[in-house]
Amino acid sequence: MLGTTYRFIFKGPVFWGIAKVFLPSVYYTRGNESAVSFRLWFFQKVLGFNKHCYWPVHFTSTVRFPKNIYVGIDAAPGISPGCYIQAVGKIYIGDYTQVAPNVGIISSNHFMLDIRKHIPNEVRIGEYCRIGMGSLILPGVVLGDFTTVSAGSVVTTSFPQGYCVIAGNPATIVADYSDNPSIKEKFIRYKNKHEYNGYIPNNKFENFRRKKGLYV
Repeated sequence: MLGTTYRFIFKGPVFWGIAKVFLPSVYYTRGNESAVSFRLWFFQKVLGFNKHCYWPVHFTSTVRFPKNIYVGIDAAPGISPGCYIQAVGKIYIGDYTQVAPNVGIISSNHFMLDIRKHIPNEVRIGEYCRIGMGSLILPGVVLGDFTTVSAGSVVTTSFPQGYCVIAGNPATIVADYSDNPSIKEKFIRYKNKHEYNGYIPNNKFENFRRKKGLYV
Protein backbone atom coordinates (compact mmCIF):
# COMPACT_ATOMS: atom_id res chain seq x y z
CA MET A 1 0.00 0.00 0.00
CA LEU A 2 2.77 2.43 0.95
CA GLY A 3 4.71 1.54 -2.18
CA THR A 4 1.67 2.17 -4.36
CA THR A 5 1.03 5.50 -2.65
CA TYR A 6 4.67 6.53 -3.07
CA ARG A 7 4.64 5.69 -6.78
CA PHE A 8 1.37 7.58 -7.25
CA ILE A 9 2.74 10.70 -5.55
CA PHE A 10 6.32 10.75 -6.81
CA LYS A 11 6.15 8.78 -10.07
CA GLY A 12 2.79 9.80 -11.44
CA PRO A 13 1.86 12.41 -14.05
CA VAL A 14 0.80 14.98 -11.45
CA PHE A 15 4.23 14.94 -9.82
CA TRP A 16 6.06 15.18 -13.15
CA GLY A 17 3.83 18.05 -14.23
CA ILE A 18 4.73 19.95 -11.06
CA ALA A 19 8.41 19.01 -11.36
CA LYS A 20 8.61 20.29 -14.94
CA VAL A 21 7.65 23.77 -13.71
CA PHE A 22 9.23 23.98 -10.25
CA LEU A 23 12.02 21.35 -10.32
CA PRO A 24 13.27 21.33 -13.92
CA SER A 25 16.53 19.56 -13.06
CA VAL A 26 14.53 16.67 -11.59
CA TYR A 27 12.21 16.55 -14.60
CA TYR A 28 14.73 16.94 -17.41
CA THR A 29 17.48 14.67 -16.02
CA ARG A 30 15.23 11.66 -15.33
CA GLY A 31 16.66 8.65 -17.11
CA ASN A 32 20.17 10.11 -17.16
CA GLU A 33 23.12 8.30 -15.61
CA SER A 34 23.38 10.93 -12.85
CA ALA A 35 19.71 11.84 -12.60
CA VAL A 36 18.57 14.39 -10.02
CA SER A 37 15.93 12.49 -8.06
CA PHE A 38 13.41 14.24 -5.85
CA ARG A 39 14.82 12.38 -2.85
CA LEU A 40 18.34 13.67 -3.54
CA TRP A 41 17.02 17.19 -4.11
CA PHE A 42 15.04 17.10 -0.86
CA PHE A 43 17.93 15.88 1.31
CA GLN A 44 20.30 18.39 -0.25
CA LYS A 45 18.23 21.52 -0.80
CA VAL A 46 15.69 21.23 2.02
CA LEU A 47 17.47 19.27 4.76
CA GLY A 48 20.86 20.80 3.93
CA PHE A 49 23.11 17.77 3.36
CA ASN A 50 25.94 18.94 1.06
CA LYS A 51 23.87 22.02 0.36
CA HIS A 52 26.79 24.00 -1.06
CA CYS A 53 27.29 21.60 -3.98
CA TYR A 54 25.75 22.59 -7.31
CA TRP A 55 25.32 18.95 -8.32
CA PRO A 56 23.35 16.12 -6.63
CA VAL A 57 25.22 14.48 -3.76
CA HIS A 58 24.00 11.61 -1.60
CA PHE A 59 23.49 12.49 2.06
CA THR A 60 26.03 9.81 3.15
CA SER A 61 28.77 11.24 0.92
CA THR A 62 31.13 14.04 1.96
CA VAL A 63 32.34 16.82 -0.32
CA ARG A 64 34.96 19.26 0.95
CA PHE A 65 35.67 22.58 -0.81
CA PRO A 66 33.09 22.15 -3.60
CA LYS A 67 34.04 25.52 -5.10
CA ASN A 68 37.28 23.89 -6.27
CA ILE A 69 35.41 21.20 -8.21
CA TYR A 70 34.37 21.33 -11.86
CA VAL A 71 31.57 18.88 -12.62
CA GLY A 72 30.77 18.16 -16.26
CA ILE A 73 27.50 17.27 -17.94
CA ASP A 74 25.65 14.32 -16.37
CA ALA A 75 28.47 13.78 -13.88
CA ALA A 76 28.05 13.91 -10.12
CA PRO A 77 30.89 12.75 -7.86
CA GLY A 78 29.27 11.71 -4.59
CA ILE A 79 25.82 11.01 -6.01
CA SER A 80 26.38 7.40 -4.95
CA PRO A 81 26.50 6.57 -1.22
CA GLY A 82 29.63 6.73 0.90
CA CYS A 83 31.96 8.80 -1.30
CA TYR A 84 34.61 11.20 -0.02
CA ILE A 85 35.58 14.03 -2.36
CA GLN A 86 38.32 16.31 -1.02
CA ALA A 87 39.16 19.34 -3.13
CA VAL A 88 41.71 21.31 -1.14
CA GLY A 89 43.42 21.33 -4.53
CA LYS A 90 41.28 21.26 -7.65
CA ILE A 91 39.21 18.41 -9.07
CA TYR A 92 37.98 18.30 -12.66
CA ILE A 93 35.34 15.74 -13.64
CA GLY A 94 34.62 15.52 -17.37
CA ASP A 95 31.26 15.16 -19.10
CA TYR A 96 29.35 11.91 -18.66
CA THR A 97 31.83 10.44 -16.18
CA GLN A 98 30.24 8.25 -13.50
CA VAL A 99 31.48 7.61 -9.96
CA ALA A 100 30.35 4.51 -8.06
CA PRO A 101 29.71 4.19 -4.28
CA ASN A 102 32.47 4.45 -1.67
CA VAL A 103 34.92 6.19 -3.99
CA GLY A 104 37.54 8.61 -2.69
CA ILE A 105 38.95 11.43 -4.83
CA ILE A 106 41.68 13.36 -3.03
CA SER A 107 43.44 16.47 -4.37
CA SER A 108 45.92 17.19 -1.57
CA ASN A 109 48.21 15.47 0.91
CA HIS A 110 49.17 16.51 4.42
CA PHE A 111 52.63 18.02 4.79
CA MET A 112 54.69 15.41 6.63
CA LEU A 113 56.61 17.91 8.79
CA ASP A 114 53.47 19.79 9.84
CA ILE A 115 50.29 17.75 9.41
CA ARG A 116 48.15 20.87 9.90
CA LYS A 117 49.19 21.94 6.41
CA HIS A 118 48.15 20.57 3.03
CA ILE A 119 50.11 20.20 -0.18
CA PRO A 120 47.48 20.92 -2.84
CA ASN A 121 47.52 19.31 -6.24
CA GLU A 122 44.92 18.66 -8.93
CA VAL A 123 42.97 15.62 -10.12
CA ARG A 124 41.66 15.60 -13.70
CA ILE A 125 39.29 12.90 -14.90
CA GLY A 126 38.27 12.98 -18.55
CA GLU A 127 34.97 12.34 -20.28
CA TYR A 128 33.00 9.07 -20.30
CA CYS A 129 35.07 7.50 -17.53
CA ARG A 130 33.86 4.92 -15.02
CA ILE A 131 35.26 4.98 -11.48
CA GLY A 132 34.49 1.62 -9.87
CA MET A 133 33.19 1.00 -6.37
CA GLY A 134 35.67 1.48 -3.54
CA SER A 135 38.36 3.06 -5.72
CA LEU A 136 40.72 5.78 -4.54
CA ILE A 137 42.07 8.51 -6.83
CA LEU A 138 45.09 10.29 -5.32
CA PRO A 139 46.46 13.83 -5.84
CA GLY A 140 48.02 14.67 -9.20
CA VAL A 141 46.31 11.88 -11.13
CA VAL A 142 45.15 12.55 -14.70
CA LEU A 143 42.83 10.05 -16.40
CA GLY A 144 42.03 10.40 -20.10
CA ASP A 145 38.63 9.92 -21.72
CA PHE A 146 37.03 6.46 -21.51
CA THR A 147 39.20 5.28 -18.62
CA THR A 148 37.59 2.53 -16.57
CA VAL A 149 38.87 2.20 -13.01
CA SER A 150 38.11 -1.26 -11.67
CA ALA A 151 36.49 -1.64 -8.27
CA GLY A 152 38.85 -1.33 -5.31
CA SER A 153 41.70 0.22 -7.28
CA VAL A 154 44.15 2.73 -5.80
CA VAL A 155 45.20 5.11 -8.56
CA THR A 156 48.55 6.74 -7.75
CA THR A 157 49.80 7.60 -11.26
CA SER A 158 48.27 9.13 -14.37
CA PHE A 159 46.87 7.41 -17.46
CA PRO A 160 46.27 10.43 -19.70
CA GLN A 161 45.93 8.38 -22.89
CA GLY A 162 42.55 7.05 -21.78
CA TYR A 163 40.69 4.26 -23.60
CA CYS A 164 41.93 1.76 -21.06
CA VAL A 165 40.99 -0.34 -18.04
CA ILE A 166 43.12 -0.01 -14.92
CA ALA A 167 43.03 -2.12 -11.77
CA GLY A 168 44.94 -2.96 -8.62
CA ASN A 169 46.92 -1.28 -5.84
CA PRO A 170 48.69 0.60 -7.23
CA ALA A 171 46.56 0.61 -10.37
CA THR A 172 48.12 -0.60 -13.60
CA ILE A 173 46.75 -1.10 -17.09
CA VAL A 174 44.96 -4.40 -17.67
CA ALA A 175 43.48 -3.47 -21.06
CA ASP A 176 44.70 -0.69 -23.37
CA TYR A 177 42.90 0.37 -26.55
CA SER A 178 44.47 3.81 -26.90
CA ASP A 179 46.67 2.78 -29.86
CA ASN A 180 43.98 0.77 -31.64
CA PRO A 181 41.95 3.09 -33.92
CA SER A 182 39.53 0.36 -34.99
CA ILE A 183 38.48 -0.23 -31.37
CA LYS A 184 38.67 3.42 -30.27
CA GLU A 185 36.08 4.38 -32.87
CA LYS A 186 33.61 1.97 -31.25
CA PHE A 187 33.54 3.99 -28.02
CA ILE A 188 30.30 6.00 -28.05
CA ARG A 189 30.24 9.70 -27.18
CA TYR A 190 26.53 9.86 -26.48
CA LYS A 191 24.70 13.09 -25.61
CA ASN A 192 21.66 13.61 -23.40
CA LYS A 193 18.69 15.40 -24.90
CA HIS A 194 18.74 17.83 -21.98
CA GLU A 195 22.28 18.53 -20.77
CA TYR A 196 22.75 19.57 -17.16
CA ASN A 197 25.85 20.24 -15.07
CA GLY A 198 24.32 19.07 -11.81
CA TYR A 199 21.32 21.29 -11.13
CA ILE A 200 22.33 23.83 -13.78
CA PRO A 201 21.36 23.69 -17.49
CA ASN A 202 24.54 23.45 -19.52
CA ASN A 203 23.76 26.56 -21.56
CA LYS A 204 23.70 28.57 -18.32
CA PHE A 205 26.52 26.80 -16.54
CA GLU A 206 29.47 28.93 -17.64
CA ASN A 207 27.78 32.12 -16.43
CA PHE A 208 26.84 30.38 -13.19
CA ARG A 209 30.40 29.14 -12.70
CA ARG A 210 31.94 32.56 -13.27
CA LYS A 211 29.39 34.32 -11.08
CA LYS A 212 30.02 31.93 -8.19
CA GLY A 213 33.79 31.91 -8.66
CA LEU A 214 33.93 28.14 -9.11
CA TYR A 215 37.07 26.26 -10.12
CA VAL A 216 39.10 29.43 -10.53
